[in-house]
Amino acid sequence: MDSQTIALIGIICTVLGAFIGFLTFNRSRDKDVKSEAFKSAVIETKLDNINQSVNSIAVDLRASEQRWNNTDKEVARIDESVKSAHKRIDTLEVKRDEN
Repeated sequence: MDSQTIALIGIICTVLGAFIGFLTFNRSRDKDVKSEAFKSAVIETKLDNINQSVNSIAVDLRASEQRWNNTDKEVARIDESVKSAHKRIDTLEVKRDEN
């Protein structure tokens, strides 16, 4: 083999190596893009689920606040009714003691 043949084989191997390297790079890049897209979709789905849970908790909290407000109003009304009943009982006791 003469030096030209060896140089030609070297050049062919170098070009072939570069071509294989380029193909490997493209394939790896495509896999990375698919992997990142999948991870991004999973994260987005989890964030959506968290958002729905937070919204559900907020609705439950509002409903609980409304029930507490209604209970407070009911307690105030009952308290007034009890005060009125005590006044009537006291009046009846005074009348009974007078007789």
